[in-house]
Amino acid sequence: MPPYSSLQKQQIAQFVNFTQAKDTVASKFLRASRWNVEEAVDAYFQSPQGAGGTTSAINKIFDSYRDSPEDSPDEIGIEGAMKFLGDIQVQLDEVTCLGIAELLKSPSVGEFTREGFLNGWRSAGCDTIDKMISHAENLRSQIPTQPDLFRRVYRYTFPLCRMQGQRNLQFEIAAEQWQLFFTPDNGGVQWNTKTTPWLDWWVGFLEGRGKKPVNKDLWEQVEVFMRKTLDDEKLGWWSPDGAWPGTLDEFVDFVQKKRGDNMEVE
Repeated sequence: MPPYSSLQKQQIAQFVNFTQAKDTVASKFLRASRWNVEEAVDAYFQSPQGAGGTTSAINKIFDSYRDSPEDSPDEIGIEGAMKFLGDIQVQLDEVTCLGIAELLKSPSVGEFTREGFLNGWRSAGCDTIDKMISHAENLRSQIPTQPDLFRRVYRYTFPLCRMQGQRNLQFEIAAEQWQLFFTPDNGGVQWNTKTTPWLDWWVGFLEGRGKKPVNKDLWEQVEVFMRKTLDDEKLGWWSPDGAWPGTLDEFVDFVQKKRGDNMEVE
């Protein structure tokens, strides 16, 4: 490869990431486009060399949902995202929607980037709307039944739903997402046991503490805590000396008092 500047190397890498073409092809189209990545990528996909194939098909789908092709050639905004989700039969009030966001690495709710869209659907082997519908349906059945996938989507939701410029998740947003993830009607897992309505008590407990913002550690540990309560609702695994966030320690005390001494750890 000829000696390129650091910026040109970044542009080549970006072109390759979008198109999966070779470095030599990338440099050829970039030079012809005066190192304008957007123009080079468009020229590539309009050329015989870039026509056809999975990447080209996904790019065409992406382009059909862009809100402002001239202003944001590599972004799908809220209007286009809503239309796309509707076309692949995904509702906003189900966990599958968050699964799609995780797959496509959405930077925020209701937004897709070309890079995330391409990489996500390419990894899933989906280059048509029908295939994307089928993949969404698979996610719908797999998320509640595959703990590792559930955890990955759950954890991705924290940065996805966080307000711009904030480190923590607003309580109202966190509570809304917990209702999604921990309710089977929404495609999540039932956080409920014979003696304890865990989800309702958890949200009520936090409301009573002033609806404080939820940090990343608490968000992640709630899902771990949920799994353990489903395995043993009597909390035989819990210890006040464990590494749980203090809020969960206080919640355990709240639960034990609320349901009576007979359910406390023996």
